[in-house]
Amino acid sequence: MDEEENRLIDLVLRGNVEAFEPLVTPYRKTILSLAYRLSRDREDAKEISQDTLFRAFRYLRTYDGKRSFKNWLLQILVNAWRSRQKRKPETESPEELLPQCAVGDPEERHSRGEMRTQLLDCLDGLSPREKEVFLLRDIEDRSIKETAGILGSSPLSVRVHLSSARKKLKQRIKEKFPHLIEGWR
Repeated sequence: MDEEENRLIDLVLRGNVEAFEPLVTPYRKTILSLAYRLSRDREDAKEISQDTLFRAFRYLRTYDGKRSFKNWLLQILVNAWRSRQKRKPETESPEELLPQCAVGDPEERHSRGEMRTQLLDCLDGLSPREKEVFLLRDIEDRSIKETAGILGSSPLSVRVHLSSARKKLKQRIKEKFPHLIEGWR
């Protein structure tokens, strides 16, 4: 952790709530991006992000300065997403969750929208743990150790779930997009 983060955390803990904003600003985009990838809904992603920042502020006293602050925030985000999943009924179709493309001609937008829907459907074939591991490791580029820390699991568990997720995704992509897989081994 860098000295500036330490200084800002110390200020917040001493009662300077304005210091919280510059502390979390560098991570807002990452938080919102991962929240969207997990939830696949913009409004849910915003709420999960807000909940993450609220929890981070509320529990800042429990933060262990030996850990990465970013990884601590991502752990809070995953927990906030899990809590929301438990409360949320499954009623939306994948098409309702996708934003509309605004670039290109209508036929091109439709084609990209269909491909995106199918790619997101591939992620839906993963278990919640596989999805978390895949997004953190392969999309957010966290290390195995960092991913394990964020999810509260062992590095071995992360490797097993990541391997399983990659195999499932490759198979599902092969089924939906055989022309993309040609040449893959």
